[in-house]
This record gives sequence, structure tokens and C-alpha cells, in this order.
Amino acid sequence: MQEKRELPNVTLVAMASVNIRATIKAMLYSMRGIEFGDAVLITHKKPLGLSKSIRYSHTDRLCNIDDFNYKMVYELGSHIHTDFALIVHADGFVVHPELWRDEFLDYDYIGAPWPLPPEGDTTTYRDKDGNICRVGNSAGIRSKRLMDFPKKAGIPWEGEYAYGQMWYYEDGFICCKIRHLLEAEGMRIAPLEVAKYYSHEKMIPEVQGITPFAFHKWEGTNAQYPNFIKASIKERIKRRLKKEGTVSYEK
Repeated sequence: MQEKRELPNVTLVAMASVNIRATIKAMLYSMRGIEFGDAVLITHKKPLGLSKSIRYSHTDRLCNIDDFNYKMVYELGSHIHTDFALIVHADGFVVHPELWRDEFLDYDYIGAPWPLPPEGDTTTYRDKDGNICRVGNSAGIRSKRLMDFPKKAGIPWEGEYAYGQMWYYEDGFICCKIRHLLEAEGMRIAPLEVAKYYSHEKMIPEVQGITPFAFHKWEGTNAQYPNFIKASIKERIKRRLKKEGTVSYEK
């Protein structure tokens, strides 16, 4: 049996108030082949039967996607006690632990590459100077200093104009909106040439033929990876049908 890779300075983390069971399964799946320094589920209530390998850390209920995005910028760092955090979601997690590269930790942020903005679009995936940002995506690795920076520096929560409307997404805020502030502090976002080996979300030309360490969402070749959300829904339906069947039988 192959020994687990040890990443003592990395915390595996997920923040969620929905799809909790699927999120836990995604975390456990991500731990195959890797011994993280810590693993923490940030949620509003400790799930029954939570694996002893995962620490519970409390946050107020995330009532919507806006709550999630805000907390990922201003609260995430307070739950992390290592130099880095590897963020997973129910729909994005580690699938090929054997493809880990130590260079992933050379940066303060790495996630799946973004596509080029549509032709003529001068706002999407761009920093304050209009430069196109090719790497972002929430399911990725962040340094502790990057996670702590927005709150410590008192940076206001502002939207990012993309695809013709205003968005309040934490990955766009970090990798585009305040990129210049991060870089002024010496922090670095991974280039596309490294990020394409970390994770895939969109099936852009630059990722073709590459098997990633992690993924986000089930587009294209990502469809081959486990879908714990669908599996959890099926389990709930089976339990409900079984319960209804038992009630009917007893009557």
C-alpha cells in the first residue's frame, strides 16, 4: 500500500450549511493518500457521526451564497491554524492525490484556471488596471496570510463587474478586485502554467490532455469524478421510501 503524502502545514477545509453529508464525503475522499496537518468543517451545527478525522468549527448558518462569499473572505482565516488551507466543496475536491506538486505551495492562491473573457468584454476577469486574470476559482489553496489579509487591512466588501452585471463572489474579489493590494504585500497568485495542473473547472484549451490534482464541477472530463450530492439525494429518497413502506406495512 502506498504511503500517504504528508502535508503538515496544510489544513483541509470546507465551509457549508447545505449538502453537509456530501461535503463531508468530499473531504474524506480528498484525504485519501494525503495526511493533512488538520481537517476542519466550518458549519452552523456539528453533524451527527462526524468523522473523528474532521474537526468541527462553528459559524452562524450560511443562509445564502452571499453569506458564504463574505465569510470566505473575512472569516475563513480565523478557523485555520496552519500556513495553508486547501478548500474543498461538495462539488469540488481532490481526485488525484498522487498528482500533488510541491510548487502548489509556492503561491498564496491557486485554483482552477479561468477562461478568457468574451471578445469585446473589458471587465470580466480583470484587475483594476484591466489586466486579464486567468487563475481564481474558490476550490483551491490559500495561504494563511492571504486569508487573514482582508480583515486585518480593513478592506471593504465590494462587488466585481463581470459578464454584464455586478457579482459578489469571493474568488473574483480576491483574485481580481484586490489583486493589486495582495501583490503590494508580496503575495502571489499562481500563474496558469502551474494552476492547470492543480484543478480544472472549465474545459479551456490550456487544460486539454492534463489530468488534474483536483476539480470543480462536473463539466466535460470532470464528469468522471464522484458526485456525492446526487448520491446523498438518492440515499435520502431511499430512506424516505423505506420509512413510508414500513409505516404502510404496520398499518
